[in-house]
Amino acid sequence: MKIVYFGTPEIASSQLEAIIAAGYEVAAVVTVPDKPAGRGKKIQSSHVKETALKYGLPIMQPVSLKSPEFIEELSSYNADLFIVVAFRMLPEVVWSMPPKGTFNLHASLLPQYRGAAPINHAIINGETETGLTTFLLDKEIDTGEIIIQEKVTIEENETAGTLHDKLMLLGNKVVVDTIKIIEEGRVQSQSQEMIIERDNLQLKPAPKIFKEDCKIDWTKDAKSIYDFIRGLSPYPAAHTQFVSEEGETMDFKIYEVALEEKNNNEEDLYKVVTDGKSYFKVVLKDYNISIITLQQAGKKAMPVADFLRGARLNGCWKVN
Repeated sequence: MKIVYFGTPEIASSQLEAIIAAGYEVAAVVTVPDKPAGRGKKIQSSHVKETALKYGLPIMQPVSLKSPEFIEELSSYNADLFIVVAFRMLPEVVWSMPPKGTFNLHASLLPQYRGAAPINHAIINGETETGLTTFLLDKEIDTGEIIIQEKVTIEENETAGTLHDKLMLLGNKVVVDTIKIIEEGRVQSQSQEMIIERDNLQLKPAPKIFKEDCKIDWTKDAKSIYDFIRGLSPYPAAHTQFVSEEGETMDFKIYEVALEEKNNNEEDLYKVVTDGKSYFKVVLKDYNISIITLQQAGKKAMPVADFLRGARLNGCWKVN
């Protein structure tokens, strides 16, 4: 089979490598245009483009997926199958083109967590299980018929970063297995709507996460805050502000925390408690949140002991 592969980030480049290693013919790769990034605005290519260059594969980087020039070039490859991993939504004129269809790899157990950030939202919501789904593309995003699902456990201290890496490795197998099923004509797909109706599911969405969504709400229970922080770690990262009695403020990204039994008075609620050397805690209603790794605005991420070594925390501080 001839395959055209659509993808952008690291997780998608891993699956592209797996497809090539399995001996399948990748006729071409579609990825995003190069763009300036970082403080120096250096032009940067996607991970998938770098992998395609490594193997000498033809690369398409359309601005518009509906442009006649792109559609004409794409159709010239006469591919049997399109595969999409971590790319944008394809128009019907594209996904309906190959005779064996187009399938997508999604980082959740669909129909749950449809959307752009399924890994983050699963951890934020305190799930203990998630997985991967391959499904046939349809007109609505993440709604097509399911081909394969593989489950994974979300560990108690799992972060979005560690779960991403776990799913990336599993995704290599799932994508290759899906190609084999399609190649051999053994597809027995399942309707997502049938699953929703059969299991009486209340769907949990996974929309894209923006900076304003990442502010820690310290009035929530400690477990919810703990899940929120690890669900956004290391990217885009939960953030907060500490305020002193004098009105001085410090802004932080918080990457790692631990729950600790509370032994403070009620009047200490939302205060920052520290010995100035090794611990840095926020007092909540039910537990204390002990901060392990953080990043002050304008500085590098560091263990809390390193931060405290150079910090000046005179007086009383509270979370904002």
